[in-house]
Amino acid sequence: QVKVEESGGGLVQPGGSLRLSCVATEGILSNYRVGWYRQAPGQEREFVGRGWAGKTTNYAGAVKGRFTIARDNAGNMVSLHLINLKLEVSVIYSCHAVHLSGFGVTYWGQGTQVTVSS
Repeated sequence: QVKVEESGGGLVQPGGSLRLSCVATEGILSNYRVGWYRQAPGQEREFVGRGWAGKTTNYAGAVKGRFTIARDNAGNMVSLHLINLKLEVSVIYSCHAVHLSGFGVTYWGQGTQVTVSS
């Protein structure tokens, strides 16, 4: 069992950067693969990227090369580093934890909001 919370969202200019965090306030996050998703107003949630144990990651084509997932097991967290950000308004980025066994309840954070505008 794990509880996750996101942070780090905010308002930035196009081409800027942000670092989002997904912190486990309960449980051990290294026992889970962690996916990042985003949802714009009026649109469906979309996959952004995923990190397995260790350094194994994969990304959606729309963000590959600009977004990077990294684990910090000492801090019990997974980060999403966003660079060269493009225009978007009130987009909620959420993390999703799935146990490495593939069984049991999965967990969503509450999300953190990102706006990129000039």
